[in-house]
Order: sequence, then C-alpha cells, then structure tokens
Amino acid sequence: MTVEPSAVTVAASAPERSGAPVPLPAPTWWRRPGLDVVDGRLSLNGADLEALARDRGTPLFAYDMARPVENVRALQGALERAGVPHLVRFALKAGPDPRILAVLRGLGGPGEPGSIGIDACSPGEVLHALANGWRPDEISHTGTNVSERDLDVLLAHPIYLNLDAVSQLERVGRRAPGRTVGIRVNPGAGAGYTEHLAYAGDRPTKFGVTEDRLDDAIAACRRHGLVVDTLHFHAGSGWLGDQLDGFETALARATRSLDRLLAAGFPIREVNVGGGVGRVARDGELPVDLDAYAQVVARHLRPYRVTAAFEPGDLVMKDAGVLLGEVVTVERRGGTTFVGLDIGWNVNCAYFIYRYAQEIVPVHHPLRERTQVVTVAGHINEAGDVFAEDYPFPAVAEGEVVAILNAGGYLQAMSMTHCLRPTGGAVYLERQPLP
Repeated sequence: MTVEPSAVTVAASAPERSGAPVPLPAPTWWRRPGLDVVDGRLSLNGADLEALARDRGTPLFAYDMARPVENVRALQGALERAGVPHLVRFALKAGPDPRILAVLRGLGGPGEPGSIGIDACSPGEVLHALANGWRPDEISHTGTNVSERDLDVLLAHPIYLNLDAVSQLERVGRRAPGRTVGIRVNPGAGAGYTEHLAYAGDRPTKFGVTEDRLDDAIAACRRHGLVVDTLHFHAGSGWLGDQLDGFETALARATRSLDRLLAAGFPIREVNVGGGVGRVARDGELPVDLDAYAQVVARHLRPYRVTAAFEPGDLVMKDAGVLLGEVVTVERRGGTTFVGLDIGWNVNCAYFIYRYAQEIVPVHHPLRERTQVVTVAGHINEAGDVFAEDYPFPAVAEGEVVAILNAGGYLQAMSMTHCLRPTGGAVYLERQPLP
C-alpha cells in the first residue's frame, strides 16, 4: 500500500476552507519520554526548545542522544525474542556526525554483545567508519555503480563487500580473484513510503542483480574464483506497518535467489535484509511492529541456518531529532495561507525529494487547536521548497518558533548551501536511556 503524505488524515478531517473553521485537536502521537510539553513549551530532554532557538539561532537541529540507543535496543530485543541469529549495522548515511557515532560505538566494542556495525554505501563512508572506531570486519559496504576509483579504496580494506551488478563482480574478480563477496539481488518486489521509495518491483530499478541475470552472476564468480557468502537485498525506504506484507514478499522472493546460490555451491552464511523500516509522521499512520517484523524474518530464514543482517537508518535516528525554525511570513496568496520559515529544502529535503510527511508544531503552546489549512514553505527561491501542503495548523504569528519533528535521520547529513543559505547548527541533549 502506498501512503500519500499529503492525504494522511487531512482529507477526512481538515478544517473547512470556507465558512466557519472547524478546529482540530493538535496531534499528540509524537509525545514520548524526552520529547513532551513542559509548562506549555516543547521540551527535549528537559531543554526549552524555544529558549534554545532564541539563544543559538535558526535553523537548529536538536538531538536526543538517548533515543538512538533506545531504538537500537528495541530492534535487537525483538530479534532476540524471535530467536533470529542477527547482526545490526547502522546505515551511516543517516547520521555520520561523530558525536552520534560515538553514542552508537558505545553500545559495545567489536564483537561484544549488543554492539552494532556499520552499513556503508561509499568509500568515504568506509573511511569515516574506520576513523570513528569500527574495525573493517564490522563494516559492510553495499554500493551501486561502483567505479575503479571506488574499488581502489574498498579493496584495500578487509570489509564485507556486497556487489549489485554482474559488471561489478567481473571487475572485482579481475582485481581480487578469490575474494569473498556478497551479491545484492533485486527480488522484483518491494515496499516504500511512496512508490518512488520502493527499491524493487515491477518497474526495473538500478539496484541489484535480477533473477534473470543471476546465472550470469554465478558464472562471473566461478570464472574469478569469488566466494559468495552473503545474499543482500533492500525492499525500499520508509515503509510502515501496513507494508510489512510487501517486505515479506520481497524476502520470500529473495530466498529463491538464495536457493540458487546454495545449489551452486556457495557457502551463504548471511542474508542481509537491508533497512528501510520507517517512522510514522502523522496521525493515522501505522508503525512497524518490530516483533512482527522479526517473526517474518525468522519464519523465512530459520530453515537456512543463516545470520540475518539488518541495516537500519531512520529507524535509529529519525525520531531522535527535531529541526527548529522561525516563522518569517504569514500571508494569504490566491486563497491559500502560506507559513514561511527561515529553513529551506537545503536543510530539510524530506518532502522536497522523498515526499515524506512532516509534522510541524509551534514550540510555544504546541497543543493549541489547529484552526486553518496552510502550506508551510521554506526560503529557497524555488516553488517546490515546501514542507507541508493542505496541512491543518494552528494560527501562528511571524516571529514564532516551530519544530519540524522526526528530523534526526539524514537531513543534517544531506544539508547543503544551495542559494548560499546556511545549513544550520546542532545541539546534543543528554538523558538516561530507558531500560
């Protein structure tokens, strides 16, 4: 099922566009230990976010440094309850900040119970992981359109190397005959927050060896003596609880490729199911039940006696941060109220690129009723620079501070100085993780 972000709860419950407005209660799905309302103000780990914004300036990312720990432990706990032999590797692109990586490295040393590895997708990420305390055997690289220059770096380190094209297998085979590698397959089915974010399906994508090319991949490995010990696939990004069946279909189809690799004599010891588990962003969205997710993986992989590997990114980081900005414009244009912020898609591309829904709350009295329908827009000089459209929102005034929730994953890492706009600062707030 495809979730259309702009349609979540809005079509059924938005205030009337004409006549007397119909106030809506403020959404509260996001309230949790650490992120809540204290004395009428939005608070993160006890810090008044309005005071932080006024003191540090906006745009400003604020991170709950305990939340990544809680999220990793929740996934590991579900896998343990399901009896799944597993490895968890953090998708580095979701949060490469060394301060965040130090928290994740602190979950355990190399090989210790509860520790996690790194999922890298470029040579730069491999080098960054090494520089931040991970050993090569804790790093798995899965890239696409890998160049010879990329291989100069990747082959210099004894990392896990998953290859997603026959041509990559040929190139690595010529340069490193006999090396142990993994093969990333395209199962022909997937799941994603939107259709654009499904990485496999009826429409061909650039990711992975398709079933009709698997014999060619096997032949390339044999030709160069490559040993295949890992099968990898990735269903898509940001999928939610009502799309678990889409992930399961992808996993079931991936096991067909697993059967063929085993029949070809390759000693597969790991099946990497990728990442992509999303976080809800609006009322009405269904979170992924991690126990159900773990049970799906156990049901399909238990007969093979392999280790299941996971590469969470947003699942670990998305709800660990908020992005603070100031309302600089409130104005009617052509019958639409625009709320303009001092933030642009250069800092928050979640809707601009991925069409992820955004929940936005004023930091002063965040639970006030939503009395109007607005478009929340940024300050980049492009029409598509918006964060929410047809969005129920409270009456706000210029000069107020608002928080865009679920801003902890990817956004700061993807920030750029487009239009020479600033990328924003960051603050890191501590608390004791929940047991």
